[in-house]
Amino acid sequence: MTETAPAPWIDALRHSHDTLRAVVEPLDVGDLQGPSYDSDWSIAQVLSHLGSQAEIFRLFLDAGLTGEDPPGRDSFPPIWDAWNARSPEAQAADSLEADRVLVERFESLDADERERLHLHLFGMELGTTGVARMRLGEHAIHTWDVAVALDPAATVAPDAVNLLVDTLDQLVARSGKPDGKPRRLQVSTTGPDRHFTLEIAESVTLETSPADADGPELRLPAEAFVRLVYGRLDSAHTPPIEGSGIDLDDLRRIFPGF
Repeated sequence: MTETAPAPWIDALRHSHDTLRAVVEPLDVGDLQGPSYDSDWSIAQVLSHLGSQAEIFRLFLDAGLTGEDPPGRDSFPPIWDAWNARSPEAQAADSLEADRVLVERFESLDADERERLHLHLFGMELGTTGVARMRLGEHAIHTWDVAVALDPAATVAPDAVNLLVDTLDQLVARSGKPDGKPRRLQVSTTGPDRHFTLEIAESVTLETSPADADGPELRLPAEAFVRLVYGRLDSAHTPPIEGSGIDLDDLRRIFPGF
C-alpha cells in the first residue's frame, strides 16, 4: 500500500461526517432505537460507537503531535462506558458533535503538523494519512450501517471507496478467516477500476495484479468489494456481479465482518 497525502482522506472524512449528519438529524427516538445493519446494535448504538471513537482518535492526534505514547487499551473502557450510559437521543446528538470536533481537528492541522505527526499504534507506524485512513474506514462503513437501515439502496460514499479500495490489503490480512481450502482468485473492480489477486491459504492476502492475470475471477463494483471485505455484502445488498469459478457465499464466510 502506498501512503498518500492526507488531504483527500481528511476531505472524505468531512464528507462522511456531513452525510451522517444529514441522515441522523431527522430521526426520532423510535428510529434511533431501531436496528442498524449490524444486528447487534441499534442506530443509536452505532452512533455511540462513532462518538466514543471520535474521542479516542482525538487522543491519538494529541499523542502523535506531542511525541507521547498513544493511550493504551485500558483507557478505552471508561470512554465506552460513558457513551453506553447515554440515552439514545444523547448518543446521537453527542456523537455528531464529537465527530464534528474531530473532523475540524484534522482540518486544522497545518502543513508542519501533518508532516510531523507520528504514532506507533496497534503494531503500525502511522502518520496523519494513516490515522485519517483508520478513521475513514470505520466512519464510512458505520455511516452505511445507519443509512442502509433506513434506505436499502444506500451505498458507501464514492470518495471513501476510491481511497479505501487501495488500502484493503492490510484489512484483508487482519480480518480474513481462512477456511482450510487453499485457492487463488482474481478480483476486478469498477468505479474505480482495479485488479487484485486474492489468495486464501494459511492466511488471507490481497495484492495488486495485472488485468490479464489467470485464474477464477470475480468482477464487481469497488464499493461492493469494500463491503465484502468489511463483512457487509449479504445477498440482500449485493449488486449485479460476474464471476467464473467463484462461490460468493464462500467469500462471505472468509470475511465475516466486525
